[in-house]
Amino acid sequence: MTTLSKAVVLAAGAGSRMRAGHQVGGLNAEQNAAAGSGAKAMMPLGSRPFLDYVLHGLAEAGIQQVCLVVAPDHGPIRDHYASVGTQRLSIQFAVQAKPLGTAHAVLSAEDFAGSQDFLLINGDNHYPVRSLQSLCRTGGPALAAFDAESLLEDDLPPDQRDARLMAYSDVAIDDGGWLDSITEKPASPPRWVSMNCWRLGPTIFEACRAIEPSPRGELELPSAVLHSKQHLGQGYRALPATGPVLDLSSRADVLRVQARLASIEVSL
Repeated sequence: MTTLSKAVVLAAGAGSRMRAGHQVGGLNAEQNAAAGSGAKAMMPLGSRPFLDYVLHGLAEAGIQQVCLVVAPDHGPIRDHYASVGTQRLSIQFAVQAKPLGTAHAVLSAEDFAGSQDFLLINGDNHYPVRSLQSLCRTGGPALAAFDAESLLEDDLPPDQRDARLMAYSDVAIDDGGWLDSITEKPASPPRWVSMNCWRLGPTIFEACRAIEPSPRGELELPSAVLHSKQHLGQGYRALPATGPVLDLSSRADVLRVQARLASIEVSL
């Protein structure tokens, strides 16, 4: 078993849902400005941006080196981490020149990862530390498969729960505890859900280069994972996990997520 020291955080998303959303009462001027720009990871929650809480979780799990995959216009993120300084984490940046999908974003971090396994997470999700630790400690590539019943916050309105679950990826697990398949945007609420929380190895880069764009026109990580499984002989443990996973996708999420994170004292 090899404990991980590296993590890649996907923080280059365009934030189209955040930008397109209607005004939400209770957001301050700084939060409304961030929402208007689609800056999910840098959404201010009190005195800290959301991404600080995400990185704090990685540090708590034992990660020491982080690569933030960012868009070309990433000046505010770089400036923020230059100003706050970090003691527990070493932060690097990899630029995804165009928003061509999650597999394309992973390729941007190939030089950072090298030949080592690494953790991969979204920059607009806050994951339970225990799930990150489980991935760090397992042997080889794996996926945190979240139980759908525990995944979403309890205070999410019931009429939104199924719709949100069906926007995620449905994970099928075989009898041996290995990933069998993963389906984007299933037609019915899934039992096990991928929130893009992975332990990946160097074979993923070959797979990311081999796949074709999806019907949505993007190079998607689930396609690369399945390619590596089917053509490169790479298996993925499916580690059962419980949530909630805080998802900062729209303006309506901001105040709920802020309240959930209010008690955390960030240490980077």
